[in-house]
Amino acid sequence: MADNDDLELNELNGAPPPSMSDMDDDGPNEFAAMDKPRSAADLEAVYDIPVRVSAVLGKSSMQVSQLLKLGRGAVVELDRKVGEAIDIYVNDRLVARGEVVVVENRLGVTMTEIIKSERT
Repeated sequence: MADNDDLELNELNGAPPPSMSDMDDDGPNEFAAMDKPRSAADLEAVYDIPVRVSAVLGKSSMQVSQLLKLGRGAVVELDRKVGEAIDIYVNDRLVARGEVVVVENRLGVTMTEIIKSERT
């Protein structure tokens, strides 16, 4: 069980003292707080981290000899059909699917489906 010094420190930090559900036989459960919802303020430390976002319209495979024959105006057939959802990657991880939109004469992407994947 936590002593009074721990309780006062938690109260000073704005955190409530550990509840009985956070306790195990050895005292407070360190991982119980990880399951609790976080506020946007908790994420401020990661706001400035750059990420690479890619919107993949489709893919194609070809030999180097075919690639070298391509010139201006060449058409490369992709593995997607017109109107089919595109894949949205963040740092090479598929996170969503979406559609291409035009916003003020610029291309954009609207997300239509969020992809949840298992953490590894």
